[in-house]
Amino acid sequence: MRLAVISPFLDRQHGTELCIIEQIERLAQKDDWSIDLYAQRVSQLDGVRPASAMPRAEAGTIRWHQVSDIPGPHLLKYIWWFCANQWLRWRDRHSGRVLADLVYSPGINCIDADVIAVHIVFHAFYERVRSELTLRRVPVRMWPRVIHRRLYYKLARFLERKIYGDPHVHLIAVSSLVAAQLKLHFQREDVTVIHNAVDTVRFTPESRVARRNSSRHAFPYDENNFVLLLIGNDWKKKGLDVLLTAISLLSDIPLYMTAVGSDDPNLYRSSIDRLRLHNRVRFEKPSNDVLSFYAAADLYVGPSLEDSFSLPILEAMACGLPVIASPNAGASEMINDGKTGFILRDPQDSVELASLIRRIQGDDTLRLSVGKAAAQFVVTHCSWEDNVQKTIRLLESIRTNSRVSR
Repeated sequence: MRLAVISPFLDRQHGTELCIIEQIERLAQKDDWSIDLYAQRVSQLDGVRPASAMPRAEAGTIRWHQVSDIPGPHLLKYIWWFCANQWLRWRDRHSGRVLADLVYSPGINCIDADVIAVHIVFHAFYERVRSELTLRRVPVRMWPRVIHRRLYYKLARFLERKIYGDPHVHLIAVSSLVAAQLKLHFQREDVTVIHNAVDTVRFTPESRVARRNSSRHAFPYDENNFVLLLIGNDWKKKGLDVLLTAISLLSDIPLYMTAVGSDDPNLYRSSIDRLRLHNRVRFEKPSNDVLSFYAAADLYVGPSLEDSFSLPILEAMACGLPVIASPNAGASEMINDGKTGFILRDPQDSVELASLIRRIQGDDTLRLSVGKAAAQFVVTHCSWEDNVQKTIRLLESIRTNSRVSR
């Protein structure tokens, strides 16, 4: 299989990009597969080599074709990326340098993908955030940012209609939630669901417990502190507002929280002041050593308003950490409520969330049993090896069928 993979960047700090790294590293280990990767920047990807150093694709390799980038707002950069990778691949194809059997893309990155792994449906996401994009609801100084977001979402939805509506494009959904959204908005009933997975060698209960003392000391947290954890790069979408309110309702508990992500913490300073949460909330930037966050925590809380999957939920479960998940997160499909984790009925209900946190905090036996069951479930059902085998079978089937149709 000669596979072309199209993604603007790859690293391990972002969920979608992490998933693609885990997949193509394993695909490249197959002797009869070669990967041509088109991206603007790449980090933390094992085995990748610049295309300039490899005139021809070789089996068992990842060849990186660097796509140019430009400075500017996200919308302009996306349009440039979309056109630039299309042109570069056209040039490579017509020169004979790259002869791909299939083009594989996480999301909408080109118009000629054979297979797209869908990690977010902008039609569904826009319905949830459209009320925030009304100019009369925001200060005048925020209008340029709001107008930019509206234009970007409009373009994304236009491309979704054009590309996802094409029955010749094979769609992979990372959760049944995403598959249902694709059916609702584009009448696609032929979507293949392949759930995201987790590195079950790196994320284990043993690794978390071994690092607990050093990680809590580094933040620092006392042993009697009960520490909540939330990880994500869009804190509003991840439900941070309702989580802060829930914490304020539990002032009698030595409760602390770490929020990890690339958002601006200053956007939440007024809420922290109003809720009197000084010294109880820490904001941390993403780190390659994400295990340190899980090791320092007692409970992972993900009350997402909208989340196609939410990989940290699965990573926390693999570490034997009890989790609270929103039904609006695709990863909640992997949870047996009360057995391998806990599911909120209403992710916007701070009272319900506070009650559930209090219950879990006060029951050591429950935390241990749920964490142990979660880790066992992930090892059995959520490994990257299983994810990649399902992906291989699908890609090979698509290639075979496309050859027959010709």
